[in-house]
Amino acid sequence: MKWFLILWACPVMFLTSWYGLSYYDMSFGFFMLTRQTHDLVFQVYGNVLGIPPETIPPLVARAIIFDSFVVFAIIGFRKRRQIAAWYRRRFGAGVTQSERASLASDASLSSAP
Repeated sequence: MKWFLILWACPVMFLTSWYGLSYYDMSFGFFMLTRQTHDLVFQVYGNVLGIPPETIPPLVARAIIFDSFVVFAIIGFRKRRQIAAWYRRRFGAGVTQSERASLASDASLSSAP
């Protein structure tokens, strides 16, 4: 599961870092981080896909959000028992006080609460 998260998070962080730095032209001397490269990359992708380049960043953002929901759903499904146990401990969900009294064993002769 750890590698699954790493292999999902690294490309997402790399892409968002590149996008943010190149969008604001914070190049630190690297050509790949210049605004000209930023515009060129989206121009090439726009020509390949046949759509205007300014529509690509919102599409990528929606894809990242959707993928994030899928990844967290997989993690939630795999950890559902641990999450349910945490929820029961945290919020006391489950059996109420009146149900506990009815679930008391008849074999117990203790009158302690």
